[in-house]
Amino acid sequence: MGRWVPGAQGRLIKAAMELYSKRGYEQTTVAEIAERAGLTERTFFRYFADKREVLFFGSEFLERAIAEALERAPADAAPIDAIGAALESVATFFTDGRSHPQRRQAVIDANPELRERERNKHAALGVAMAAALQRRGVKESTAALAAEMGVAVFKIAFERWLRDPIERDTAYYIRESLAELKSVSAGR
Repeated sequence: MGRWVPGAQGRLIKAAMELYSKRGYEQTTVAEIAERAGLTERTFFRYFADKREVLFFGSEFLERAIAEALERAPADAAPIDAIGAALESVATFFTDGRSHPQRRQAVIDANPELRERERNKHAALGVAMAAALQRRGVKESTAALAAEMGVAVFKIAFERWLRDPIERDTAYYIRESLAELKSVSAGR
């Protein structure tokens, strides 16, 4: 086996998802994931700190992309509109279909530890959005509130995308959820 195997990270993710879906997260070991991927445990740990991180790979890229998109939003955009535009800009992260995200979410939903990790991921996203808004000159309390609403829009949109039998892109659900939020705040 070569030391640096091309596609190792993707193979590890695929193997982990197959095992988590078949046997359950708790019953799957790092050794089994590595073996199924045709790699060693040592290679696994080059890419992931532990077996949880396989499920959350990419979240830091998503967080950074949203923060950068917020910073690029038009200067005169209201905070929630800037967040909406930033969330729509990352819809391309979810263009490979829903199969993997649906399986991933099922594994997370079945495990309290993973649900807590998912909540922490969403909290970190909110902090990143609030910081980006503050860099745009938005008052701290307003930035925090808008960021929390942005996280809620993202979560609801993502859940709808996973569950809707009609396959639309995630941008559709982001726009729909943002419109509903605005409707709620307008008293409609």
